[in-house]
Amino acid sequence: MWIVVHIAPNQAMAELLKNLLTEEGFLVQIRPLGVPHMGAANQFELLVPRSEAREAQEILMEKWPV
Repeated sequence: MWIVVHIAPNQAMAELLKNLLTEEGFLVQIRPLGVPHMGAANQFELLVPRSEAREAQEILMEKWPV
C-alpha cells in the first residue's frame, strides 16, 4: 500500500522532491491532487510504500525543511 508523505504545490516541486527521495533509495510515485484544470493539476501528492513512509518524511524534513 502507498502512503502520501507530502503534497507539493506544483508539478515542478513534486518532481524535485521525487528525485530527492529517489536518490535516497525510496520508491516514489507522484499523483495529481484533485481534478486537473485545463490539463494541469494544482497540487501533487508524493507517495511511498507504507513501510518507508516515516523514513521518507524524516528525509524530507531534514533536506527540505519548510
